[in-house]
Amino acid sequence: MTAVVEDRILGVRITPMGRRRLANFRGNRRAFYALWIFLGLFGVSLFAEFVANEKPIVVYYDGAFYAPVFNAYPETTFGGEFATEADYSDPVVASLIAAKGWMIHPLIPYNHRTVAWDLRDPAPSSPDAEHWLGTDDQARDVTARLIYGFRISVLFGFTLTVVSAVVGIAAGAIQGYFGGWIDLTFQRFMEIWSGLPILYLLIILASVVEPNFWWLLGLMLLFSWMGFVGVVRAEFLKVRNFDYVRAARALGVSNPMIMIRHILPNAVVATLTFLPFTLSGAVTTLTALDFLGVGLPPGSASLGEILAQGKANLQAPWLGLTGFFAIGVMLSLLIFIGEGVRDAFDPRRAMAADDEAPAPARGVASEAGAGAGGG
Repeated sequence: MTAVVEDRILGVRITPMGRRRLANFRGNRRAFYALWIFLGLFGVSLFAEFVANEKPIVVYYDGAFYAPVFNAYPETTFGGEFATEADYSDPVVASLIAAKGWMIHPLIPYNHRTVAWDLRDPAPSSPDAEHWLGTDDQARDVTARLIYGFRISVLFGFTLTVVSAVVGIAAGAIQGYFGGWIDLTFQRFMEIWSGLPILYLLIILASVVEPNFWWLLGLMLLFSWMGFVGVVRAEFLKVRNFDYVRAARALGVSNPMIMIRHILPNAVVATLTFLPFTLSGAVTTLTALDFLGVGLPPGSASLGEILAQGKANLQAPWLGLTGFFAIGVMLSLLIFIGEGVRDAFDPRRAMAADDEAPAPARGVASEAGAGAGGG
């Protein structure tokens, strides 16, 4: 028996088919570089508190280390007079710390809520060496708000995409596997549910209850899961009467086990190609709600809020341009990644790659596949 050649990435076993798909994705240079650029930007935003923050990362004072990023320290800790949290931008506090130690500030000494009181021009002020992208109409640093807004947008999109995929795959699997009146009832419900005006409902509900991250996530989840149902339902309808499924059923394997172990892997492959596009749609929806003023609570870092400020302050074009290019770059990267994933999972491209491969390489791949089947 020929041994099956296997690779492992982060401890996960990669089959020959998985290696071929990874090779196809790497071959799409635009998608490959877009993935690394997006991961780099997202990685920076995940550590936004260490990049843009009014609090120092580390303070060394009188022989002891302090981490203001994680903990709040009163001014009395550093020899001050007030028991309230220290304001590290205050020259008095800074001089007290400098007398017995030192502190390391982030690259951008502002967070998304910090108000710059020492602007040379009235807010919104134009970009300069202190504020790289200028300030908004409330004298807050636009660069800091962009970093925090990028993070919350991507996290919101990731969370909504994952939960929607789980719900949509489960609903599609139940419909396709059991069929009959269950499938018919679900389909009629989805036709009615998908006909509701989603944006209007979100605006109406936002006017009744003050929205927040989890509230918006729950409201959008009510509708976003339906995008995954169709492809999963079709896969289950096609496979449920195959011989290996009938054999498993005849051997007494339970329906949930058949669905999870024998049919679901085929359906998941099809849904993976939709994930980047669903993520970009979720980010766009959150941006639109924030732009309309019915999204995240006032004061939250948001790309849509930056766009709204650009619309309200036409004399400050840097606000609108910053929001436009940030959203444009983010969505372009996600679309490029989605196209790469779609092409990597396309069986026609995989067959074309096999046809273009040298004869010895195809023989090795065929031999490995035969070994996998024999094992």
